[in-house]
Amino acid sequence: MIGIFLLTHGTLGESLIQCACHVLNKRPPQIVQLGLSAQDDPLDILPQARQMLGWADSGHGVLVMTDIYGATPCNVAAKLTEPGRVEAVAGVNLPMLLRVLTYRERDMDTLLKRAVSGGCDGVLHIDANQAP
Repeated sequence: MIGIFLLTHGTLGESLIQCACHVLNKRPPQIVQLGLSAQDDPLDILPQARQMLGWADSGHGVLVMTDIYGATPCNVAAKLTEPGRVEAVAGVNLPMLLRVLTYRERDMDTLLKRAVSGGCDGVLHIDANQAP
């Protein structure tokens, strides 16, 4: 199983995990999160992030999910990547996380594609004339 590491601003990562727990009615295994604040120095956070990456990895790799491309959490995530073993995606949202939790038994390439498609497919215009 591929581990999941949410590296986000503030409490976003934990909030997403709690929402996923609500939807799935359980806390998924091998998922960790680290929330960064405005005061955090990326170089100071890196050792802690590496340690947490190890907590999520059972030997099948880890997908690091971050919120905003180019922001501090994303920059830390980029320093953790090892192609094929530790990959990262930006733009995390709840549909993306749920998709990743569903496909994490597959290979990393498949998981990356499902993560991005889950994030994109979860963004929809709600038309009052066609609402479910």
